[in-house]
Amino acid sequence: MQRVRLVAAALLVCAVGCAGRCPEPSPAPTKEPPVPQAPKLPPIVQTGALVLRTPAREVPPEAFGSKDLRDLVATMIAVMRAAPGVGLAAPQIGRDLRVIVLEDRKELIASLLPHEREERLREPFATRVLVNPKLTPVGDEKATFFEGCLSVHGYVGLVTRSLEVEVSAFDERGEPVTFRAKGWPARILQHEVDHLDGTLYVDRMRTRSFSTQAHAKALYGGKRIEEVLRLVP
Repeated sequence: MQRVRLVAAALLVCAVGCAGRCPEPSPAPTKEPPVPQAPKLPPIVQTGALVLRTPAREVPPEAFGSKDLRDLVATMIAVMRAAPGVGLAAPQIGRDLRVIVLEDRKELIASLLPHEREERLREPFATRVLVNPKLTPVGDEKATFFEGCLSVHGYVGLVTRSLEVEVSAFDERGEPVTFRAKGWPARILQHEVDHLDGTLYVDRMRTRSFSTQAHAKALYGGKRIEEVLRLVP
């Protein structure tokens, strides 16, 4: 009986104290929707992996325009830009398909000295997607410069390549693509198509020029290519 009177008194105090001002019960907290996460980019495959030493397969006609090919191209472009680099071949992210992407952006060229940009014939160009590309050298003129590779991280070597090439390929929708490239764009194309054939730049370089990027920069940075070629043993 005494317990009942205490409970009643407590209810009376609450009623008097609130005087119409008692707060409404708090609504149950709503669960926030999860923040969408960007898909994780695949790592760049490093030298020693079999996929870098095996000729890639041609993309079949029925694959053009497919979601798989579109997704592959989008991933390759994202990986190339994140690296950052000027080109990427599908085997470099573990796919044995004859697909390459390339672009050269202003911010990647900004650190070059004027004579470096001029002698390399290096200018910015928009993104290119090339499927099943074939290259034909134009003329006999060659050029030699240091090259690096995202799959041989941290190293460079002098490589001689055709100065100009003609490209025959398809875009990701299956539309034919044909154009000529000269200078640095031609070098990028040859480097990336080599990847599709299981070839790395180290197979073509002057072996005694092989160096870490840091050593090459310390020894040859800012020098004209003619002087570099005289200095390399």
